[in-house]
Amino acid sequence: QVQVVESGGGLVQPGGSLRLSCVVTGIDFSRYEILWYRQAPENKREEVAGVSIDGATRYWKPMKGRLTISRDDVKNTVYLQMRNLKPEDTAVYYCNVDGTQIWGQGTQVTVSS
Repeated sequence: QVQVVESGGGLVQPGGSLRLSCVVTGIDFSRYEILWYRQAPENKREEVAGVSIDGATRYWKPMKGRLTISRDDVKNTVYLQMRNLKPEDTAVYYCNVDGTQIWGQGTQVTVSS
């Protein structure tokens, strides 16, 4: 059974940083691109970053320069380092195995003073 578990969210002040983690089990992790999405209340879910099987990365323009995505295929984990967070970054952040409907439960990120 495939499982996706996100963690690392929390409350942070504007300008702060967080590192999110996504652990995926039950698949050959190294053969899948992994994506991070976010969804704020009353907004659609939007992709913020992705990492391919060879480590190539892509970022959503509004957050580019403030994100670093990376993967550790030994630990079946993808990380999302977020910097200089803004109140508008407040959302639930989800991990997705690309090309599938496999999602985690999400981790809440709240940016507020």
